[in-house]
Amino acid sequence: KEGAIMMNISEKQFEQDIETYLTAEGGYTKGNPSAFNRETALDTNTFITFIKTSQPTKWESYTKIYGLDSEKEIISRFCHAVRLSGLLHVLRKGFTDRGITFRAVFWKPETSLNETATALYNANILHCTRQLHYSVHNENSIDIVLFVNGIPVITMELKCQFTGQDALNAVEQYKFDRASDDAIFSFRERVFAHFAVDLTRVYMTTKLEGSKTYFLPFNQGSNGAGNVGGAGNPINPDGYDTDYLWKNVLRKDMLLEILQKYLHFDGKNQRMIFPRYHQLDAVTKLLSDVKEHGSGKNYLIQHSAGSGKSNSIAWLAHRLSGLHDFGDKKIFHSVIVVTDRKILDEQLRDTVYQFDHAAGVVVKVDRDSQQLRQAIEDKIPIIVTTLQKFPVIFKEVNSGRRRFAVIVDEAHSSQTGDAAMKLKYALADKEEILKEYAEIEGAEEEKRTEEEDRLLNDLAAQGTHENLSFFAF
Repeated sequence: KEGAIMMNISEKQFEQDIETYLTAEGGYTKGNPSAFNRETALDTNTFITFIKTSQPTKWESYTKIYGLDSEKEIISRFCHAVRLSGLLHVLRKGFTDRGITFRAVFWKPETSLNETATALYNANILHCTRQLHYSVHNENSIDIVLFVNGIPVITMELKCQFTGQDALNAVEQYKFDRASDDAIFSFRERVFAHFAVDLTRVYMTTKLEGSKTYFLPFNQGSNGAGNVGGAGNPINPDGYDTDYLWKNVLRKDMLLEILQKYLHFDGKNQRMIFPRYHQLDAVTKLLSDVKEHGSGKNYLIQHSAGSGKSNSIAWLAHRLSGLHDFGDKKIFHSVIVVTDRKILDEQLRDTVYQFDHAAGVVVKVDRDSQQLRQAIEDKIPIIVTTLQKFPVIFKEVNSGRRRFAVIVDEAHSSQTGDAAMKLKYALADKEEILKEYAEIEGAEEEKRTEEEDRLLNDLAAQGTHENLSFFAF
């Protein structure tokens, strides 16, 4: 291998370099492996310190109830809540005992206007802990574990090709040497994602099931994220080929954002969905560009089969609905998802519900254009509508009074099952988009109403719209 690693290094050095970056620039402090309680799978002292310092008034009320047993009781109550609802739910909604609700983490606020929310976010304690002995049965250790307020959320097993092993050996280690009955590996209750990492490749899983454990590649692609290429990662002349993992994904702000806004439990299939690198990269780039330029631009996202498009759309819709510009101004009043796939509608609602339990966040328009009009007037954050109502959107949103993001799912013919046109050349020609969608849905030219024809003509004449952004998959 040329260019990337110019000297022999050991796994220990690899491990030290990751820790050095995360503690110097990634927002972590160095963790103490001996502080880990193997029975509860928590760094209990850190957890209690976070509760006391970030929520002192609540803690004072709690100690009046439990007295000297307060620390033991709050750990017990936290573990009980996690067993009932899952760690992800507890992180997002908190846990309650005797009418007092505690937060186990504070998320970064959408704007900088609330100084209290920013201070609470800064109260989070993130640890990078090396060589964590985790088991009550043996002295096995994990190379690196990342903690949020004393709760283990990420593990990494590291391998170095110079010592004759690579990431696939780490995969085997996870499958056969990491006992799922140890508390730290309890699915939905502790660690969310496990990474097998070497100097050139990364693999990831969210559920350890022995020999049945399935690891997904977590690589950028041979020519870098978003570029056509093969498997793997590009050569990094300035460091490790895999350093994007700890520099881009696992740094404090991004990891907490993933836990808050991306991680998703699929109850139907009993899976924890952690975004794959290309999904995280695509959504992050879209949000960054919209944040900088505001509404009025169009975007095309090209994807392959099995790339997780439905989750990408769900994440993008949710993130766009709450996105603010650098002046703390909300960019879009509503996000409209145009699709004819029932499964996406269900997945979207299920995913967003985990982020925001408020009623009416996602509304499905399944009756008539009046329902669509009402949803827009009611400023519903995320509206899911069908391809047939696509022309109506322009009639309702072209006024310029409010700003809308329109996510266009790749259409599928309900009769033939064939994929629809790709949209990659048509984004600038909205009349063509509408015509092709009409053809796909069987609404041929002669069957279109005069009103639809008028809308098409009006749309073609108006050109681009400053209050409207397209995101076409």
